Amino acid sequence: MACKVGSLAPDFETQAYFPDGEVKKIRLSDFKGKWVVLFFYPADFTFVCPTELVDVAEKYDELKALGTEVIGLSIDTVFVHKIWQEVELSKMRKGGIPYPLASDLSGKIGQLYGVYDDALGLDLRGTFIIDPDGVLQSIEINNAPVGRNADELVRKIKAFQHVRSTGGQEVCPAKWEPGKATLKPGIELAGKVYEVYKK
Repeated sequence: MACKVGSLAPDFETQAYFPDGEVKKIRLSDFKGKWVVLFFYPADFTFVCPTELVDVAEKYDELKALGTEVIGLSIDTVFVHKIWQEVELSKMRKGGIPYPLASDLSGKIGQLYGVYDDALGLDLRGTFIIDPDGVLQSIEINNAPVGRNADELVRKIKAFQHVRSTGGQEVCPAKWEPGKATLKPGIELAGKVYEVYKK
């Protein structure tokens, strides 16, 4: 059964290739207490995938400032991740990808998260935002031909962090950005959102 928002993110352990050239074992549970983005993508040395990873890499400093860790995952081995970083990714962005690329051999982690496509033998484009308690706050899954937008990823993390900081007393409307008005859910607001919501 695929995981769902509001539930605990399934734990996993695997090898990952790190930007410093090291290969280390990582467990999702090692990141408890931090925000985590699991960024599944189909495969190294493909076409849309490097554009997505570089897009997230361009936002990595901002994500780190938000206390967020990013883990890229595909069905490739750590050895393929290493060569891809050296041969292509480092040419698309100076220094390459600054976050770990984990190995999801046989798609076992992708199966836990409901992104593994048996027919393709690949993970689809899945983005999972996990809060410091290990709870899934957002799931986005795209079919292989269409890439994601790191600007929207950052916006969603900021919104979820704001909601968490208010203990759920405030919620974020469409396109919310920090500094814009939030909503305070309650019976008084029912049918009157038009009075307070400004685009």
